[in-house]
Amino acid sequence: MAIAAGVSPKTVSNVVNDYVHVRPETRALVRRYVEELGYRPQAVGRQLRRGRTGAIALAVPGIDMPYFADLAALLVSAARERGLTVVVEQTDGDIEREREVAAGFPVRFADALIFSPLSMPPSELEAPRHDTPMVLIGEHGGAAAVDHVTNASVDIGAVAASHLAASGRRRIAMVGYKENRPKPVMEQRMLGYTQGLRAAGLPVDRALIRAVPEWDRQPGADAVDALLAEHPDVDAIFAANDVLAIGVLSALHRHGRRVPDDVAVVGVDDVPESRFTTPALSTVAIDRAFVVEAALEMITARLADPGLPPRNLTAPHRLVVRDSG
Repeated sequence: MAIAAGVSPKTVSNVVNDYVHVRPETRALVRRYVEELGYRPQAVGRQLRRGRTGAIALAVPGIDMPYFADLAALLVSAARERGLTVVVEQTDGDIEREREVAAGFPVRFADALIFSPLSMPPSELEAPRHDTPMVLIGEHGGAAAVDHVTNASVDIGAVAASHLAASGRRRIAMVGYKENRPKPVMEQRMLGYTQGLRAAGLPVDRALIRAVPEWDRQPGADAVDALLAEHPDVDAIFAANDVLAIGVLSALHRHGRRVPDDVAVVGVDDVPESRFTTPALSTVAIDRAFVVEAALEMITARLADPGLPPRNLTAPHRLVVRDSG
């Protein structure tokens, strides 16, 4: 709701709690969105006073992953403005640990759960388990019967590939395919990459799609070593996330390939590190602030009215062109 009104969560809180030091025009704007979006913070406040803990659980595959570390920091800040505390659970993408989280353990003391599953299928995520509100984030759990903030990863892959093609690149590789553990986010970004190539009139060469065991720096570097040994004419690389792209940049430098003169590189996520690589990494930025605000608003609404129909929102994204291509 704060996003829709173009104000801070603190301003929303001040308006709904009738604090006097709010400009009349701001108060009128917030109240209009309160009515339009059905926002019910006072009901949530009463529920919290009736025995809720004021804690929200965030369950992610790895808190050491820059995307999730930044998301967690944003969530902690936004939750604090609402008087809430965030506890973090790391699942490592293990399906049994994800099942425990979805079943309410070890986050059963929390009032709500924000969950980024990596391995659980949608059918399991949709199955009723407990009365704790849950919001899914990311592409991994496309469950229609659960509140969900997702990313448009097909379009993200297409944007990256189209940008590289438009800059004159013709041998555009992708690093990030997971052969042993295909996941929706990977499959969607790869589909977008192939769509972007075809839209530019370029063939899809499966030999240029390189598999990695994990989306991390060393696998990204290793993939480039193998790629250049077999296909030295590659002139661009789309990395499925920025962490892979950092490994890609390191390997290209080691092989004496100039970026972007010889090989252009584009990643995904716009993690803080991407601005400080050499050269600075071009990337498709996902609006994590939107993910956080939307997830918190879904939780607020569901705590106030558990009978609300589930909602599915898509986070905005944009191409950020820096020095790498």
